[in-house]
Amino acid sequence: MFKKITAAAALIIASSAAFAAQPGTVYVGADVGKTKIDDISGRATSAGAFVGYNFHQNVAIEAGYRRLGDYEFSGAGVRGDVDLDQASLSLVGSLPLSGGFSVLGRLGYNRVEADAKVRGFGGAKEHDSNALVGIGVGYAFSPALSARLELQRPGSDASNLSVGVAYQF
Repeated sequence: MFKKITAAAALIIASSAAFAAQPGTVYVGADVGKTKIDDISGRATSAGAFVGYNFHQNVAIEAGYRRLGDYEFSGAGVRGDVDLDQASLSLVGSLPLSGGFSVLGRLGYNRVEADAKVRGFGGAKEHDSNALVGIGVGYAFSPALSARLELQRPGSDASNLSVGVAYQF
């Protein structure tokens, strides 16, 4: 019985490796999602782009840029806008599963910049650098085209859920 289970597991792992990333390849992609900032009501739409390099079948280095969202605020007779942008550099690990699916994890560094504009008074910029963590699932449509759903924490008070596509060269 144990031999049959071991053989079945080996076949599943071997079949999932068919769509695994090839070492030494480059990929590019884009994503859209929603960003939630603690203590701010509502969610803002996010959009981003990324480029990565697979230096191992299951590990890549990835650089990305994302507009986390545009928020409006008002209070005490003051109205304004805050735009949040994220630049990141991460290691992304993936574990292939069967049927083209995989799970992924991210650990990296990111810089979040807030650009606030108060109507009638001008504006100010502020930035914060943090560790970036993320977890998600991926699906390979082919060896070159894949999709991912990922939850990232660009800061201790922010989360971003996005869906994206990537093309591997």
